[in-house]
Amino acid sequence: MTGVATTDVQDGRGSRSAQSATSRRTRSSSKTGAKPGRLDWIKITLDKPLASFHLVLASAGMLVALGLMMVLSSSSVYARQMTDDAYYYFKRQAVFLVVGLIAAFVVTKMSRPMLRVLGWVALFVSAGLLILTYTSLGREVNGNRNWLELGHPLLTLQPSEFAKLAMIIWAADVLARKDKLLDQPKHLLIPFLPVTGLMVLLVVFQGDAGTAVVMAAIVAGILWIVGAPMRIFLTLGVVGAAGVVGLFVTSPNRMTRLLAFLNPGTDIDGSNLQATVAMHGIASGGWWGVGLGASRQKWGSLPEAHTDFIFAVIGEELGLFGSLAVLAMFLVLGYAGLRIAARSDQKFYRYLAAGVTSWFMFQALFNLGVVLRMLPIAGVPLPLLSYGGSALMANVVAVGLLIACARNEPAARRLLTRSTRPVHPEMTTVVDDRRTRKGRTVKGKKR
Repeated sequence: MTGVATTDVQDGRGSRSAQSATSRRTRSSSKTGAKPGRLDWIKITLDKPLASFHLVLASAGMLVALGLMMVLSSSSVYARQMTDDAYYYFKRQAVFLVVGLIAAFVVTKMSRPMLRVLGWVALFVSAGLLILTYTSLGREVNGNRNWLELGHPLLTLQPSEFAKLAMIIWAADVLARKDKLLDQPKHLLIPFLPVTGLMVLLVVFQGDAGTAVVMAAIVAGILWIVGAPMRIFLTLGVVGAAGVVGLFVTSPNRMTRLLAFLNPGTDIDGSNLQATVAMHGIASGGWWGVGLGASRQKWGSLPEAHTDFIFAVIGEELGLFGSLAVLAMFLVLGYAGLRIAARSDQKFYRYLAAGVTSWFMFQALFNLGVVLRMLPIAGVPLPLLSYGGSALMANVVAVGLLIACARNEPAARRLLTRSTRPVHPEMTTVVDDRRTRKGRTVKGKKR
């Protein structure tokens, strides 16, 4: 692998000019006595140095809190039936959340060199875990051999979720180092495309087509923010479309799902069961829902109600209002991620924020498309909301990375640097030294 290390630019002139413009508007309003309008207040708020930080923290925090609440609601009946403990999945999700929050806090405190090292280590570790799924440690769930069991059924993890995260951090480092050479296709695509392609293939051969499509979308999102030429996207699009066709043709299960999607009125009690029940649950929710915990579809009618189809339970219990609130929180998170990428003056943080944002947005759209019957059934969880330890921990750490990127925006970096700089107290000492020499009095000076 060849590469040229480059130094990221840290000028922040755009942020300073925006702050100056905001100050001028505020001063002019105060002089004329005119009150700022509603849109002016929004713009002034968004121009604050830590606006991106608060947008990410608020939207992701609300999604995680709602997810924890809905996991309890949607899994209680199934958990009672399977484990005799209605809180089983809720307690596991809470433990996973705590572990993820600790890891997220650690990554927010990491410096850029440490994050770059973390990307390489995480890439090799996640690739090794993906390979281990093909050994006796691998565990097959719903036809996909994408789980790894570490000595006990409770100690299982899904390496592909961590592979998404590792791939994004590693790609941000490689592309930032080769920034001056990215106008040349060989430097843009090598080693980025072969390495990420290998990670995607490892997931494809596990049988997890949905996760593989999400990982391919992450690769496309990073290439888009880097500024890859359109011919590369067209070539990758053709290859990707051929790969998706191959996945359906080589799998009878996927072909059954595709035919069920194309014929929604057939086999309602079989291949169309999940989609039909999910749509019925969302439709029965109405404007305000049937009430939190009052879902009828979670009583055995809707398979995977607490994982891939949790949005159907949200629509049933919280209605259209709750569904739109979820969409609004994802839109805020996506806006904040793109805003961070656009405002970052360091390429590593720009590509990192773009990769995490493309991951969250595409996977959320994919999941919602499946639940709303706009796409064939695929096992893709809703980020930050669905039950799943590996997915939740990886998602929360990714939010921590977004927060780290937001803290390194030019204006935010200067503000945080000033606030953490130690303040040395000033001491004034008055020395009164009265001596009479030749009729003069000499006084001590202040220091």
